[in-house]
Amino acid sequence: MDGAARGLADIGLTNFAPYLMNRIMGRYNAGFREELAGLGLTTPKARALAVLSVVDAPLIGELAVYTVTEQSTLSRALVQLQTDGLIRRQTDPDDSRATRVTITETGREVFQTLWPHMASAEDRMFKGIPEDERQAFVATLQKMLVNIRKHEI
Repeated sequence: MDGAARGLADIGLTNFAPYLMNRIMGRYNAGFREELAGLGLTTPKARALAVLSVVDAPLIGELAVYTVTEQSTLSRALVQLQTDGLIRRQTDPDDSRATRVTITETGREVFQTLWPHMASAEDRMFKGIPEDERQAFVATLQKMLVNIRKHEI
């Protein structure tokens, strides 16, 4: 019997994957926000710097998808990051209506300060979980993302 034929009471919250994912990410984000505040960053700013450290010059809309942030929220964060000299916004050479975002060297330095906090938070989530299980879990998440994604990125 699949999940659609059973009710939540039959499955139970602790066996319902979306509930577990929300709980995990809620705790991850709450703990991470405290660390970010100490670095003078917000979650949207940190996500933008993280993505920009590995994705070269995405369009703002693409960056919103990568950062899982509403475009209006991201736009406010980008204004602040640009004011702080951490990113640059440039008109796309192929479409004057589109804007691409790049990280500056100062932005990379800030991200390098942020990265150990991100890696440590992930390590805490996987504490006591063998590497093969961790890799299998990440592979499963990647497949799930393909199943539900609306964008090709």
